[in-house]
Order: sequence, then C-alpha cells, then structure tokens
Amino acid sequence: MTFWEYLSYRREYLVYETGQHALLVFASVLMAAVLGVLIGAVVWRSRRASAIAVAVTSGLFTVPSLALMTLLLPLLGLGWATSLTALVIYSLLPIVRNTVAGLRAVDPALIEAARGMGLGGVRTMLRVELPLAWPVILAGIRVATQLAMGIAAIAAYVAGPGLGNRIFTGLQRLGSVNALNDALAGTLGVVLLALLFDAGFVVLRRLTTSRGIRA
Repeated sequence: MTFWEYLSYRREYLVYETGQHALLVFASVLMAAVLGVLIGAVVWRSRRASAIAVAVTSGLFTVPSLALMTLLLPLLGLGWATSLTALVIYSLLPIVRNTVAGLRAVDPALIEAARGMGLGGVRTMLRVELPLAWPVILAGIRVATQLAMGIAAIAAYVAGPGLGNRIFTGLQRLGSVNALNDALAGTLGVVLLALLFDAGFVVLRRLTTSRGIRA
C-alpha cells in the first residue's frame, strides 16, 4: 500500500488523532499561559523572586519527558491527566521568562503616568503593563506551543491522546505492513499542526497588538 493509499484508508483515524493532538496542545498551553503569566506578574518586580521562579521552571524543564510522565503515573494514571500535566509543566519556562522580561521592558514613566491618573496597581497591570508586554509574552507562548507540540507525541507512552500513538505504533511494528506509513503519517501530522499553530500565532499577534508597539 502506498502512502497516499494509506492516508485515504486511515483518514478517519488520522483526523481524529490530529484533533486530539491539537486539543491536548491547546489546552496545556492555555493553562500554562494563565499560570505562567500570573507567576510572572507576581514576581517580576523582585529580582530574587523572579530568579527563583525561572530557576524552578528551568529545573522542571530539564527533567526528561519520559521520566516526568512515569513519575506522574502513580498520581494521575494513564491518559489525559498525566499528558496534560506534563505539557503544562514543560510549557511554563518560556512563558514565565518572557512575562518577566516583557514587564521589565515597560517604560517606568508610563506606569507612573497611569498611577498619576488614579489607576491602582491591578488596573495599571491590566490596562498598561500587560498590554505593552504582550508581544514579548506572546512570543514565549509561541515557543511553548512548539515545544508542547513535539512533547505531546511522547505522551503516547502513557496512553495519552494524539498522533504519538500513530508514531509509536509504526516504530513498534517497524518492518511489518504499513509500519513506516504509520510513523510517517504521525510525524508529518505533528509537523503540519506545528506550522498551522505557528501561523495562528502570527495572525493573533497582529490582531491583539497595538499598532503603536507592533514591531
């Protein structure tokens, strides 16, 4: 069976696994973005606190993915929970780091002007600091998404959803009928999804960034 015949024959399975892979990455990065931006917004003013936050997320990032997922298994079991938790952990570093960097790059004079107009700390953060830091924060989320896209394939090791199942199946059956097609379809699917997500970030940046600060 040729690769194109294989794609036609397995179309429904591939579409389903692609959707599951995209959903896993989207959900994990969204959760990591909320948590990472919150952490960055809390610690960025303190050099010590921000250094600790970055160091902790860096340390978690260095844990091999298979080892981390294996350690999570007794707590969360097979499937979505372990896969999602692992991806959130791996996605935190670039988001926290870029949130801190973005907020530190905001002109202090603009912050003082906002406070001079009667805005409190929270309103200044939401209406001035975060919007100005958004391009840098979004770049961190974009990097986190690409990292999660690849690591999500390894989640098949813990019965996670997505195209990793197709890759693992192909590698385990290498030499048998359609084994190479399985691995190739899964790999190309991950690459295609990564390109689509990245294109989405380009559009999102243009839609959510003020012209005055757009690079």
